[in-house]
Amino acid sequence: MEVHLSSLPMMEIFSYLDAYSLLQVAQVNKNWNALASNGFLWRKLCQERWLFCDMVTLQLLGTETWKQFFVYRTWQEQAKSRAKPKDFTYKEIPLECGVRGYACYISGCALTRNGQGKSVVCMVSSKNKISTWDINESVITWVSPVQPASIKLLTTLPDMHIAVTVDIQSTIKLWDCHNREALATNNLESPCKSLKTVISKDGPIVLVFYMNSLLRTSEFSDPVSTILEFSSCKRAFWTPRREDRITLMSRRGRPIVTRFETYDMKLEEIGNKIIVKGHLVASFSLQDYNENPKWMGVNDKSMIVCSTRSSLLLFSMKGLHLQTFQYSSETIVRLLVDPVHVIVTCNDGSLDVYMWEERSLLLRRCYGLQNGRHLPSFGFIKNLLCDDVSIVQLMIDRQGPCFLMAYTLNICS
Repeated sequence: MEVHLSSLPMMEIFSYLDAYSLLQVAQVNKNWNALASNGFLWRKLCQERWLFCDMVTLQLLGTETWKQFFVYRTWQEQAKSRAKPKDFTYKEIPLECGVRGYACYISGCALTRNGQGKSVVCMVSSKNKISTWDINESVITWVSPVQPASIKLLTTLPDMHIAVTVDIQSTIKLWDCHNREALATNNLESPCKSLKTVISKDGPIVLVFYMNSLLRTSEFSDPVSTILEFSSCKRAFWTPRREDRITLMSRRGRPIVTRFETYDMKLEEIGNKIIVKGHLVASFSLQDYNENPKWMGVNDKSMIVCSTRSSLLLFSMKGLHLQTFQYSSETIVRLLVDPVHVIVTCNDGSLDVYMWEERSLLLRRCYGLQNGRHLPSFGFIKNLLCDDVSIVQLMIDRQGPCFLMAYTLNICS
């Protein structure tokens, strides 16, 4: 005998499903299709995957339903994973001498259904200015005034077309990359080590990382900070799609041992004061590896990927070794990690594109890209950037010209 549940308990059950499972149960019958297409379920999935969905409407997103937006935006994100090397066009964009080597995307997802798109990069020049470059057209689209002090850090909020800079005098500024003057200016208490912006459920947040402390400032309000006792820190990486988890990598001791620690950052109210505390949730050390990792990153499932000169390694945040990708003839010089891809660049100028498996914890290699250019003797890759349309490397040459090496996606399969 068939058992028929009413809509309310069915919706409760469906609320525990991921997007793939919802699409499957929608094929059972018309009733399940209607329930599995409910806007509440799909908006919840959108908000979990893209935090900016908390602050926008479907009209602003350009779709009629949250299900349509989820399917369309996921299709956008995975465009490069579906592509083949022949779908990319390679170009080199010469830059002015003395580029300081900070570059971030200022454009959003940039891709449309017909494969058209525009990638815009924000960069710091040697003349204490920031500028934006249209990668497709190879032209400058905006330049800031010359700043009184050298800019040392740059980050962006691409979905809002916003850039944030910090100079050597610890002045932090907010730019919309359209007007000449900064939107807002503030002074930090002390020099910072790195800078990151995120979209959270509370709105845009600027996260400032010092040598031993974390500062969180939202829209330049009174900042809150905490001290993380973690010596010899080499890298720090915020977990994508959430603003409250950070993984730190250190190298210390004789012989040198690489250690990873993951913290959850919690805002707590004590009296009339808001403080932030770091709670250690996982840690491990690499004991039996001949080479120490130089680059690292984390995906939204808290999987840690790191690279040595000759290998790409994948671990859980508690240290379970999951995968190794070996590089024998090339040397890894840079690593990029985002919620969808891992991109490796090597000393021969080649790129390898990996994709996070949607329903597992593993990586899958998609393809390699070759440009035939070896890095010059005095050159190095300062930045490696990736959006839905392009992959860009900023090459700095201490004795020659600097340029952007860009692979632009022509079509979307």
